[in-house]
Amino acid sequence: QVQLVESGGGLVQPGGSLRLSCAASGRIFRIYTMAWYRQAPGKQRELVANIRRGGETNYADSVKGRFTISRDDAKNTVYLQMNSLKPEDTAVYSCNTDLQISLLTTTSTYWGQGTQVTVSS
Repeated sequence: QVQLVESGGGLVQPGGSLRLSCAASGRIFRIYTMAWYRQAPGKQRELVANIRRGGETNYADSVKGRFTISRDDAKNTVYLQMNSLKPEDTAVYSCNTDLQISLLTTTSTYWGQGTQVTVSS
């Protein structure tokens, strides 16, 4: 009923930039927190950044000052602008949202399939 589709990943040189997008579609009543996670090979998945419905943001220390999360509620979309990328940012990036599909249902968490970001020269 709900699908999250990420885009914008790819290969970039150190110091470069990428912008990730994640669009939610389907039966959606209200979206609450939207977030980006990443998982590098051999490592646990970690929270990169999240943004609440009111716009409050939270970032992992490793990306503060370099990444910016934003959302467009009219489009049910969350973005991650990544600047000054480093090789250690290489990972699969996945979006995550907490949402209601109707007024009468509880909030559930949905995940996208992920997009690969590779930072290498």
